[in-house]
Amino acid sequence: MTEASDNGAMRAVKDCLAGSVGGIAQVFAGQPFDTVKVRLQTQPDVYKGTMDAVRKTLQNDGPSGFYKGTTTPLVGVGLCVSIQFLVMEHMKRTFGRINNTPSGQAPVLTPVQLYAAGATAGIANSVVSGPVEHIRVRLQVQTSGAAAQYKGPGDCIRQIYRSFGLKGIYKGQLPTILRELNGYGMYFLAYEALVQRKMASTGKARSEISSALVCMYGAAAGFAMWLTSYPIDVVKSKLQTDGFAGDKRKYSGSIDCLRKTIQQEGAKGLFRGITPCLLRAAPANAATFIGFEMAIRALG
Repeated sequence: MTEASDNGAMRAVKDCLAGSVGGIAQVFAGQPFDTVKVRLQTQPDVYKGTMDAVRKTLQNDGPSGFYKGTTTPLVGVGLCVSIQFLVMEHMKRTFGRINNTPSGQAPVLTPVQLYAAGATAGIANSVVSGPVEHIRVRLQVQTSGAAAQYKGPGDCIRQIYRSFGLKGIYKGQLPTILRELNGYGMYFLAYEALVQRKMASTGKARSEISSALVCMYGAAAGFAMWLTSYPIDVVKSKLQTDGFAGDKRKYSGSIDCLRKTIQQEGAKGLFRGITPCLLRAAPANAATFIGFEMAIRALG
């Protein structure tokens, strides 16, 4: 193995580890908001709005109800975010070589290159995020007690796989890919563009940017992602909580889901649950990027 390939492998390991730290931080900061968002998206006849969903979740499930399905994202999101940052950092180095960036200097990418790098990271991430989110949303929308269909993540996976195979596990994968492609394109474009601008205007190295600014840039990245991708997320959630066959199945596919949502709820149906989503965007993504950046600095 050459020194260059050895360094590249070690860099990839560090990117993965730092991404995992960011992912775990994201789950703990954002899971309660995500539970409310998913319930509003998929059960419009049950909840009148954000505060009604919060009140009923507390009433029916207690405080732990906001963390229903946390085990799956805690493992899965850690893996997902490590994939995102691994691919994003690799793409940044690749575009840096294309741009003839001098050795030892941080690559400066164009907005198109940043979006393309983020979109690539999103597509790679979707292979894991699709099934992880599918299991999570099914657990999030069920109430606790004897009426619960699934006892936990493992039971949910077993039941779905036994009846519907791998295709069942990957239900809703098309809108997941579309959301990840555009969402992470905008996500990393926003964050990296702000970081590049700060480095250019102050002459500081990336590691010298303050934690407060990293958190602000992370929050901005979260808003950029969700404000441009939320309707796709609604379709994804509806498909992933829909029945698999027969009378229990409401939607034949993504387009049918989109059409019926607009028909039954109007255009506003594509934005149900966006309030908790945007409330989540700031703390969850600030935690993601501060976790990643601090881990990278510690790992060297």
